[in-house]
Amino acid sequence: MADIPAGLIRRALAGIIPYEPGKPVEEVQRELGLERVVKLASNEGPYGPFPQALEALERSAGELNRYPDGGAYRLRTALAERHGVRFEEIAIGGGADGLIDGISQAVLEEGDKIVCGWPSFPSYAIYGRKLGAEAVQVPLRDDRYDLDALLGTITERTKLVYVCHPNNPTGTMNSRSELDSYFARVPDHVLTVLDQAYFEYVDDPDYPDAIAEYFKAGRQVIVLRTFSKIYGLAGARVGYGAGPAELVVALGKTRRAFDLTTPAQEAALASLNSPGELERRKRANAEGRAELERILTEAGYKVTGPAVGNFVFVDLGEDAQPWFEALLREGVIVRPLAGFGAPQAIRVTVGTPDEHVFLTQALARVRTTAAAS
Repeated sequence: MADIPAGLIRRALAGIIPYEPGKPVEEVQRELGLERVVKLASNEGPYGPFPQALEALERSAGELNRYPDGGAYRLRTALAERHGVRFEEIAIGGGADGLIDGISQAVLEEGDKIVCGWPSFPSYAIYGRKLGAEAVQVPLRDDRYDLDALLGTITERTKLVYVCHPNNPTGTMNSRSELDSYFARVPDHVLTVLDQAYFEYVDDPDYPDAIAEYFKAGRQVIVLRTFSKIYGLAGARVGYGAGPAELVVALGKTRRAFDLTTPAQEAALASLNSPGELERRKRANAEGRAELERILTEAGYKVTGPAVGNFVFVDLGEDAQPWFEALLREGVIVRPLAGFGAPQAIRVTVGTPDEHVFLTQALARVRTTAAAS
């Protein structure tokens, strides 16, 4: 095999640690010889696509010999109508993550800066560094984004500020007044990327709809949403953003022509017409999150809060990897958070009641083994 010649790979990639996805359930079962494995690691919704989305997927299967609509016209039209914005102000991508990648490519030059909180979603920094930009990662305060500190790091080279809302992995949010204050002070040359991937789960009245309250109010912001969570379409990879039309045009240039498959577009479109199912899942998540917090607290772990999404953050106060591996051997996959900037912590996604029972039993076995060693 020939060696890659020196200098072929871009220098900006040398120090980047790729995002590490969780292991598939089937692979864990095979490796460890387990009869059952429960995945509570990746913040997917515990339920599959909406019934209407499943029907749309079945209908679209016969058209897979055709390329999809590269502009996602029907989906963008529906999203624009839903949010009361112009068609030209809706961008689509392969999940919210695909939009973060596209925004980075559209905005950043080598030597520019991005700012985000830390621990937080790693893609903000990874995609910036890929382009030779500097990622300024600001420590959280009380497990939440410190918006004052973010503002304090902005320079003339800062192009993007990311606000993860609620923050992944801590599950916490900033208040409306904090965001109001931030937007009143952020310099005009900065684009804020307000990531609301978990928007549909949040029922705190102090949590703003950033499309309505900031983008439509004229702030320099793009607001991200996704169908990967409550809509049960993580495997379809459909994200969207509401932002300035000029930026949406630029994102059309950075996005690959056929990123969103026909089934993905049809399933997302069908999911928009299911308010009853959306509300049912929101209630189930709130109940499941409370149950998950109780299970972990009774097992002796401190849960960071208040959590408002579909996951919780547990600071173990020590290296989380052995704890993750011990739970994995019992058939439960959670997320160790070294890659998110929190090597001492794990993230646990809300599951079904049955999966929570399985987790409770696994935690008891882990504690018994630890006590005996």
